[in-house]
Amino acid sequence: MIIGAGGQGAVCADVAKLCGYKTIEFLDDIRLEKENVKGPTSLLPSVVGDYDIFVAIGDNRIRRSFIEKAISANGDLATLIHPSSIISENVKIGAGTVVTAGAVINPGAVVGIGVIVNTLSSVDHNCELGDYSHIGVGSHLAGTVKTGEETFVGAGAVIINNISIAPQTVIGAGAVVIKDLTETGTYVGVPVRKIK
Repeated sequence: MIIGAGGQGAVCADVAKLCGYKTIEFLDDIRLEKENVKGPTSLLPSVVGDYDIFVAIGDNRIRRSFIEKAISANGDLATLIHPSSIISENVKIGAGTVVTAGAVINPGAVVGIGVIVNTLSSVDHNCELGDYSHIGVGSHLAGTVKTGEETFVGAGAVIINNISIAPQTVIGAGAVVIKDLTETGTYVGVPVRKIK
């Protein structure tokens, strides 16, 4: 059962099929008329015993909220790994995480709970991705980068090695991070600067 039937839900359903799931259904509050949507998200507690649960919502805080609801209802969280991704054998990946097509995760990396590692992104050696982070399409994290919980790294962003990112930080598309971001906020540009 996938929570969220939007674009992220479609991507995750595709990965789930490639992982061997035969029956994939959705809960969604907006797209109730869509095929395979079984009802609103309020049904989540009632379905946890019948399905593996995956939350496919791009917004980190909302995704976290639904994952925590599923965990508190004793739900089994699916972890979805696209077969075309390349993941070192000693990488640790938390429950409820998706690694999409063409992503690379190198040795020693630790990926938290409910993380999105999106299409063609790379996470190099010994990185630590905080719970509920989102690593955007085509973004690249060099070695030993640490992202705080609920960090969003925009499409095509680059973070050099040995960098730490504060929790709930947003890094804009195409940005380049060359120093630690110790203060939560939104950062854009090359190199990044904090904006309001």
